[in-house]
Amino acid sequence: MANKTIRIKDVDVTDGGSIDLDVENVRLANGTRLTEAAARELAEQVLRTSSRGRPSLTAPGQRSPQLRLTVPERLRDGLRARADAEHRSVSELAREAIERYLAS
Repeated sequence: MANKTIRIKDVDVTDGGSIDLDVENVRLANGTRLTEAAARELAEQVLRTSSRGRPSLTAPGQRSPQLRLTVPERLRDGLRARADAEHRSVSELAREAIERYLAS
């Protein structure tokens, strides 16, 4: 099988295929040896601590509820234009508007 070159963070890296970390001497940035068991644990840790999408607005590790609204086209367009002008998301503006309404 021929080696292939892949790009990681604007650097070309040669992918030499699979290696046995219990045989090869691979070191982490802090000098610790990377073994198969350590690689498995690191992968599991990443999967446990990472999540898809944006961070939860409710609490870490919890999924934030979503609302789906139907609005007139002019309202959607106005909201998008305002969000663009303020460099914010439509969701952020909508949350702020709802919070202000409920606080009044």
